[in-house]
Amino acid sequence: QVQLVDSGGGLVQAGGSLRLSCEASVRTSRRYDMGWFRQAPGKEREFVASISVSGTLTQYAPSVKDRFTISRDGPKNTVYLQMDTLELADTAVYYCAAGGWGPNPSDYDYWGQGTQVTVSS
Repeated sequence: QVQLVDSGGGLVQAGGSLRLSCEASVRTSRRYDMGWFRQAPGKEREFVASISVSGTLTQYAPSVKDRFTISRDGPKNTVYLQMDTLELADTAVYYCAAGGWGPNPSDYDYWGQGTQVTVSS
């Protein structure tokens, strides 16, 4: 069983930055591909970014590419999302996910509880 704890959300002005973290506790040494999704009120959960086990492969949604950076702690199932030049449209609950790859939420096996990111004007 994998438990994910995501954190780092908060209130930030447009143009500012935040760094989200997600730590996975696992009972084995297995490592997982991991990703970040977000969900705004009244909208479906959407893909933000994903990173491979090795950390050498990454994917980004077009809306965040060149503004957000996903990374991971090499030997651990810990993933980060550095968010720069934040926009009002980035306001959402952000969820860490593990065990999948790419933009389809149903491909992921484990989810964090979510952390709220609010961007103000």
